[in-house]
Amino acid sequence: MAEIKKLLDQFGIIFEANKVLPDDTHKLQFLEALAELENNDCHKSSSFPKTRLHRVTGYEKAIYRADINKISGWRIHVQYDKAAKQLLLKDIIPGQQHDDVIKIIKAKKNRYD
Repeated sequence: MAEIKKLLDQFGIIFEANKVLPDDTHKLQFLEALAELENNDCHKSSSFPKTRLHRVTGYEKAIYRADINKISGWRIHVQYDKAAKQLLLKDIIPGQQHDDVIKIIKAKKNRYD
């Protein structure tokens, strides 16, 4: 069985996703994205075929974005907690706002440490 990387949801992102995602297809894709982010093998090989996990450019802190659905633009923001060896879910970004990533991060600056 694959090793699991811990996910910490201190801001209720999973609950929020259940409320704001537009349909069951997006909700299922969200669960698939979480499963890929939990898969330690993906982290060891730096291969994320579904979520295309990548670092946000243009921001000094290491914040990463993962696709829920590339076409619609829904994204998850995460940060690594190296000390605890876990991923911290930081935000879910609606499709129409995914291009303004720095603006979104600055608006919710208290979430990103």
